[in-house]
Amino acid sequence: MDAARLGLKGDRLAIAAGMMPTEYRQLCQFDPIVEYAELKARAESEMSMSKVLHDAAAGGDIKAATTILQNQHDWVAKQQISVDIDQRISINQALEMAQARVQQLAVEDVEYTEVKQTKKLKAA
Repeated sequence: MDAARLGLKGDRLAIAAGMMPTEYRQLCQFDPIVEYAELKARAESEMSMSKVLHDAAAGGDIKAATTILQNQHDWVAKQQISVDIDQRISINQALEMAQARVQQLAVEDVEYTEVKQTKKLKAA
């Protein structure tokens, strides 16, 4: 079952073993040892690859160590950004500053409109 050891499953495993998929399924039904052999080959392959990965991690390969942590221990790297700023602004402060700016712009717009209308009246 080298094909199972290499990761093939189902119909592809049957074809690699030189059988039609229907023949392989029938063989699995008649002889439980066939399914056991497939599972054993998969387990041996997984164990072999796991050993390679663990050896690499133990040897200092950070990517291998991270892969083990993520896939076997459900570990997730923190997505944290640290920003140090001398002047800190709160959300409330930012909103107050924005509102003050909007009010200032509104006053300037009213003053501009009044000056424009005054010029039109003098010209007429």
